[in-house]
Amino acid sequence: MREIKKVFNSGVTAVDGISFEIAEGEVFGLLGPNGAGKTTTINILATLLKQTSGHASVNGFDCLKEPQRVRENIGIVFQDPSSDDLLTGRENLDLHGLMYGISKAERKKGIASLLELVELADRADERVRFYSGGMRRRLELARGLLHKPKVLFLDEPTLGLDPQSRERVWQYIEGMVKDKELSILLTTHYMEEAERLCNRIAIVDSGKIIVEGSPKELIKGIGGDMVKLKIKDPDMAALEAKDYILSVEKTDSYLILTAHDAKTKLQEILELAGRVESVEMRSPTLNDVFLYYTGREIREGPAEGGFGKRMMTRAKRR
Repeated sequence: MREIKKVFNSGVTAVDGISFEIAEGEVFGLLGPNGAGKTTTINILATLLKQTSGHASVNGFDCLKEPQRVRENIGIVFQDPSSDDLLTGRENLDLHGLMYGISKAERKKGIASLLELVELADRADERVRFYSGGMRRRLELARGLLHKPKVLFLDEPTLGLDPQSRERVWQYIEGMVKDKELSILLTTHYMEEAERLCNRIAIVDSGKIIVEGSPKELIKGIGGDMVKLKIKDPDMAALEAKDYILSVEKTDSYLILTAHDAKTKLQEILELAGRVESVEMRSPTLNDVFLYYTGREIREGPAEGGFGKRMMTRAKRR
């Protein structure tokens, strides 16, 4: 993507000059608060929306001029369940293969292989309505890979799953990247997911990329330790005057500091802050990176309206 901008008829600028490049075999994460522009960005790459200005291409094909070629090269796992629960798992995959013009022999071979990959071979001929949430997610991963895409879009792939199911989906994603020449664009609200799966991450807010890098680079970039104080009326001026305190962020009834050598400076910090009810100190995490750059803690909730829901709504209108 090069300087992509999207302004809706209402005048709202959803994407404001976003640029990035994803290499073959790379997992690239888009993180940001709801309404930051993540879904609009993916909708443009998936040819569901046309950008107002800028250039976007997937696997060498222009998203505006060659949308059909782009669609041939992408797979999508929607945020909202989109498999037909009246069909079996095998029938869902077969239907998807038919839509992509895959021959009967290739469909049969590919479906068998993917069902084994996602450990659904023994449940393939059951209706999807009887699948658990984790099983449906794995089926949709298989469906997204059946036509052998070069790029896979994963929109909140483990949203709502229990920890065990989430772990299994992560393992499948890691296996897919390792075994196939596949690039992945991932949106997620789970910081652990982003840190584990992504080679690089871009944090998006108000339609702009505000920081980009590997998880380790972003965490290291904050510098220092995190100190979280529960306090009503902190002495902000006294804290900000200390050179070892890198940043001070007030949120609700908490004060979050980033400080060099916080362990040895903790007593002084407490004395400067005022009446502290509780204190927590730790090394920074990716969630702290998000808070540092956006001023908000990420919420484990639905994103700004998954592109799967948008596509299914369009299909119903047709």
